[in-house]
Amino acid sequence: MTAGVTPLYGLILAGGVSSRMHRDKAALQYQGAIQLDRAFELASRHVEKVFVSVRANQVSDPARARRPLIVDAFAGEGPIVGIRSALAAFPQSAWLVLACDLPFLSDAAIEVLLRERDPTRFAIAYLSAHDGLPEPLCAIWEPSAAAALAKYQAGGGHCPRKFLNSHAARLIEPSDRRALDNINTPEEYAQALEALETAAPKQLKIQYYALLREQAGRSEETLESSAATPADLYKDLASRYRFTLAREQLKVAVNSEFSDWSRKLKQGDAVVFIPPVAGG
Repeated sequence: MTAGVTPLYGLILAGGVSSRMHRDKAALQYQGAIQLDRAFELASRHVEKVFVSVRANQVSDPARARRPLIVDAFAGEGPIVGIRSALAAFPQSAWLVLACDLPFLSDAAIEVLLRERDPTRFAIAYLSAHDGLPEPLCAIWEPSAAAALAKYQAGGGHCPRKFLNSHAARLIEPSDRRALDNINTPEEYAQALEALETAAPKQLKIQYYALLREQAGRSEETLESSAATPADLYKDLASRYRFTLAREQLKVAVNSEFSDWSRKLKQGDAVVFIPPVAGG
């Protein structure tokens, strides 16, 4: 670790009681893996170390016990206790904090947080696409937040959303409205299973030309994406690489044929985004 660089670790919040689901949300299965494992692996692709936040009575649970744990170290309930406990366990570290029940969360959404991070703020978080309030459970919390969180909780505060709304946080709009949807009830779980089946991740080969190649820093790549259409794919990539060309300025080809932007993408498709040709 370079001197002066704040390490960034990952924290998967899995200490909830799942009262509305009537079963442990961390153990819900999606596409052959439990939700906790999916969240852990997602975070592991972006940070050096990942821990699971648990209550003291959960340390022997088989799904949690095989992961590095941070046990709640403060009185109280809710995610604020897990966040404070992580900040106390590694006081010099920042934390990528993720709820375990975000089945639509993507690498692209995390990459935006990493890119837009401002260590001079207490945190960076997305604004909810549904109510415009901060989403503290898909956020990066800086070590400077520890003292302010302690004071907030000591004064009777317990909601990290309200904390972010009234303290020095960087708040940004999500490009994918569904990425932060959490699953709390059996009905929502059934809907999520159906949606994920429809938009299962697939490997796509992407080619970039001209300005897009310059802004992406590459001429081609193969990546895994849940984008259902070229329009969805370009939206994700534009957020990742900060493309300056609007979709309306481009043409798209799939498997060497010009395509409609609403075409359904399949495993192995080759997608080319074609910018305007300069000159004449």
